[in-house]
Amino acid sequence: MAVRFSASVALEPGEDVAREAAVAGIERVLERAGLSAAEVSLSIVGDAEIHALNREYRGVDRPTDVLSFPLCEPGELAGPFVRPGGRAVNGPPLLLGDVVISLPRARRQARDFGHSLAREMGFLAVHGALHLLGYDHETPEEEARMQAEAEAVLAMLGLGREPGRPRP
Repeated sequence: MAVRFSASVALEPGEDVAREAAVAGIERVLERAGLSAAEVSLSIVGDAEIHALNREYRGVDRPTDVLSFPLCEPGELAGPFVRPGGRAVNGPPLLLGDVVISLPRARRQARDFGHSLAREMGFLAVHGALHLLGYDHETPEEEARMQAEAEAVLAMLGLGREPGRPRP
């Protein structure tokens, strides 16, 4: 599996651990889904860039914390062209899509929620990757399923939620 990383904003000294948590979070999501040869692009951007993407692709004229851009429909992930391990029949990796995270928003949310930037970046990356796999949070049932999977992945990374500290 591969996570292609890019950043249009600079991480501050000591924030590499947050980037590593985001990459590792996506890798664990793919691993748990049995997509060992899949590829995801992870981009870390500023508020202006994510605002423009949110406006253009979702029609929402404000910045957000994370966006996902799937390259295939969730039903295609189990389709006949995918072999176990997530490799397409003709051999190349399965390109799942893009996850875009606003670093300034992640910093603010980490501070507001009282946890580390690594926890917040890990959460946002996992959340975005789960959207690429077809998870959603439109209903309470979908939200509970998505949240449980996200927390399981974060716990694997040592970034589990502290008891009594729910994430709004």
